[in-house]
Parts: sequence; structure tokens; C-alpha cells
Amino acid sequence: MDEIRATAQGTAPVPLSVLDLVTVGAGRTATDALRTSVDLARLAESRGYHRFWVAEHHSMPGVASSSPAVILAHLAAHTERIRLGSGGVMLPNHAPLVIAEQFGTLEALAPGRVDLGLGRAPGTDGATAAALRRTDQLNEGADDFPQQLAELTRFLDDDFPDGHPYSRIHAVPGPVQSTSPGGVQSPHRPPIWLLGSSGFSARLAGMLGLPFAFAHHFSAQNTVPALDLYRESFRPSAVLEAPYALIGVAALATDEEKEARRQVRAAALNMLRLRMGRPGLVPTPEEAESYEFGPLEQEFFESWTANVIYGTADEVRAGLDGLQKRTGADELMLTSNAHGGDVRVRSYELIADAYGLPTA
Repeated sequence: MDEIRATAQGTAPVPLSVLDLVTVGAGRTATDALRTSVDLARLAESRGYHRFWVAEHHSMPGVASSSPAVILAHLAAHTERIRLGSGGVMLPNHAPLVIAEQFGTLEALAPGRVDLGLGRAPGTDGATAAALRRTDQLNEGADDFPQQLAELTRFLDDDFPDGHPYSRIHAVPGPVQSTSPGGVQSPHRPPIWLLGSSGFSARLAGMLGLPFAFAHHFSAQNTVPALDLYRESFRPSAVLEAPYALIGVAALATDEEKEARRQVRAAALNMLRLRMGRPGLVPTPEEAESYEFGPLEQEFFESWTANVIYGTADEVRAGLDGLQKRTGADELMLTSNAHGGDVRVRSYELIADAYGLPTA
């Protein structure tokens, strides 16, 4: 399926894509972060990156991506070719009909270039998830997520069977418009991807014959087992004849290796604060340099940075090549976490240069 599989550009071993968290640095605003997202999407499009995804997070001051559909609509207005999508929408937070309507609208705005990536985690803490869902019963288990996924798929395809309570309900924009008198409907429908950081979604994606995206950037120890499980579980479908898996990779390239270390230290401090229940804006490198990590904090710092590929462009290229070879990933989706938007934009530019990606 052309909407899923991609072709590697330049000397990259597999297609390269972008995952944007719309990070907000200290001293910056959400407006600044969203402007950077537009700059990143334009750069990604011009340099041959295949997709640009936005991840749903909530109640995190340093992450301004609480509304992926809104951001994607904005990016659609500023790009022409690059695929846009969610990496992902956290399905348990929303009614399936709402997601079908939102992504049907995005498909109408950007025909043939919208991906719908779905996750079953809340993308936040339990209290915030309860507020989002108007309930403290947080169901993300083996029964609820597949059922929600099946319901969403039927809304997207408009094919509830006769007698189903939702058989007369239609997600608009959507296929029902082609059945109305004089109706003409786009042949495209956003392809569904399953996202995961463990084996649950890997197995489900394989059983359903769907593409799979694994969060290597925060669950590296599970990457190879999850991808193996996905491939072993895979059953051919109308969507895919063979498995297709991408992995999210934390990667940051700078002109000098020392600067990469400074930026990654700031990102690590931000993640440490999040894990300690004190989420905030991404600190400046100067603040991070002056922060003294305690013994347990230092252990976290070393563990977290071990899964970040950073340094000069050549060092990052070598790290990405090695990771792809170890995992057999069909696509690498790069996410950069740094205080300044200019640093992030430069990183993707350097990586594109390192692989000889095309210039528009």
C-alpha cells in the first residue's frame, strides 16, 4: 500500500520521518513552539523526509501537542506533499466517532497524505486522563482497546452492519457522502497505524495486518522483542501483504559534539523532572549545566541518554545505521528534544545532509 510503504532517499538505509512533540523551552511560548513545527514540517518536506507526525500529550508545560488534529490542520495549510499524521492519538481519551470525524476532515484538507496513528496509553498522568474522559475508570486493557479500534474502523469505512445501534450514524466527512445523490467521495481513507511501547499493540497490529510504530525512544529495551512479536503475529490483510514497522528514535545532530551534549543534558533534566512528577518547560543548557545530579538522578541520566543518538551529523548517521541494522526497522522516525527550536531545525537539516537527502 503506497500510503504506508515508503522509499529510502539518498544514502539512508530506510525512509526517514519526523516525530514532533512541539516542545516549549524556558523563555519561549507555545506560539514559538508551533511556529517551529511549521518550520520543521517545511524543512522535512523539502529534504525528503517521508512523514511528519505529532504526538498527543496532556498537562505537560513543555509539550504543546495536546490537540494533534488542530496542529495537523495547520501544518496541512503550510505543506503540499509530506504525509501528516498522529504519533499518536490516544484512542481511550476520545470517542471513536470524534476521531473519525477529525481525521475525515484532515483527509479532506490534505487528500491522500494523512496517517492515523493510535495508542492505548493516556499520554498523561491518571488524574488528567480521568479529567479528559470524565471518569476515573481508566480502561486500557485487552478488551476495551480492540473494541474501540474496531468501532473507529467501522466509522472510517462507514460499514456498520444492519441492525447495529450505529448503522445509521455516519462520520462526516466520510464514505457516506459518496452514497448521497450526486455524491463524490475521495478514494483515500487515513490508514490506521498502531503505536506501542510493549508487546500488546505489537501483537494486535500483527494479527490485524496493520503497520506498527514502536516507541524505541522511551522503551528501547523492548524494541527488538516487540518487533519480533509483530512479525511473528503478522497476518496479511487488505492493508498490508507483509509487516511494516517503524521505530521512533531520539536523535540530535549539532555542528559540534559538545553542543549536542549540552542540549541532551537539558532534555534529560526535563525528562527527570517529568518522572519526578514536576513537569515543566525544557530548561536551557545553561541551567542544565549548573544542575548537580544526585546518585539516583545520575543513574537515570545515564540510562536515558544511552538511548539518544547524538553528536555530529556523521556520529548520528552511524548511530542510526547501526540501530536500523540491529532492529530491521522499515522506517526510522526521528524526534529531537532540545531547548531551542533553531537547534531542532538544524538537527534535521544536518541529518538530511549526512544522508544526501534531496533538496527541493
